Amino acid sequence: MEEFLDLIKDDMQKVEEEFQNRLASQVPRLTEVAQDLINRGGKRFRPALLVLSARLCGYKGSDHIPLAATIEFIHTATLLHDDVIDNAEVRRGSPSANRQVGNRYSVLTGDFLFCKSLSIGIAIGNFRILQTLIAATTALAEGEAMEMEKSGEVEGITNLSITEEENLELIINKTAVLISAAMRIGAILGEAPLSMEEALAYYGLKVGIAFQMVDDSLDYIGDKRNLRKEIGTDLKEGKITLPLIYTLGRCTPKEKKEIQGIILGDEFPPDGLQRVTTLIEKYGGFDYTFTKAQQHIDEGKERLLILPPSVEKEALFAGADYVVRRRG
Repeated sequence: MEEFLDLIKDDMQKVEEEFQNRLASQVPRLTEVAQDLINRGGKRFRPALLVLSARLCGYKGSDHIPLAATIEFIHTATLLHDDVIDNAEVRRGSPSANRQVGNRYSVLTGDFLFCKSLSIGIAIGNFRILQTLIAATTALAEGEAMEMEKSGEVEGITNLSITEEENLELIINKTAVLISAAMRIGAILGEAPLSMEEALAYYGLKVGIAFQMVDDSLDYIGDKRNLRKEIGTDLKEGKITLPLIYTLGRCTPKEKKEIQGIILGDEFPPDGLQRVTTLIEKYGGFDYTFTKAQQHIDEGKERLLILPPSVEKEALFAGADYVVRRRG
């Protein structure tokens, strides 16, 4: 991952400065809430991919800096909204914004960031880039609604029968589309041939899928210090992800009933996470998920083989490998 970031460290420093320069508001508290979450850090994986994609495609201008900030603004806006929907308590190692300033300000700050993102896209003046941003933002909203529908949250009953295919569709909409958009925007800036643009966008989609699959495993077995969030959050919220989907399809009726009791009970038991994790390990749910993630990474890297050799291409390979190696 270091070689991935070292290659673009000067541009990424400019992106960090852009975050601060673009968040001015007539309502200072909106700026404060947005800056607080952005300044907590995070991997900056999405803006870094946009910068790297633009560089790979030979872009020599400066519009990649505000557009990289835009991608992070959209991502941060979704985190703010997600935390309200999920009634989350922690985000990036500190109390979530909804805990600090309430749900209404969290939603408004997310809306503020979405508007800032679109205003940057309009100012750049490239219709295809604006179209890409709008399509990705729409998919993110649809993905969140889709998750609520498929998980049974709308009816108030957790749905344990979600399929692997349905889970993949959720991952694509909630995570992968924005990473794919970052790669596509870099290619558009560099006026890359359509074949190169599509290859980079496909790489982004596959890396995004793998990224979320790994995250879904780390929610059970990750290092709390590295993740900077509570382990088991998804399970406690009744979110059924690939490690558990795989396990539910293979465990005994008695074990399935045990899992149902843990998730559907009035109160999540203190040992609930450990019991479910043990069953997932027993049936190979984590191994399966990491194997699937690696398959998506391999497919994404394979599409990049059409590109000529470059340090940027090697950095994209390294970034993809990092996704499946990380543990936080």
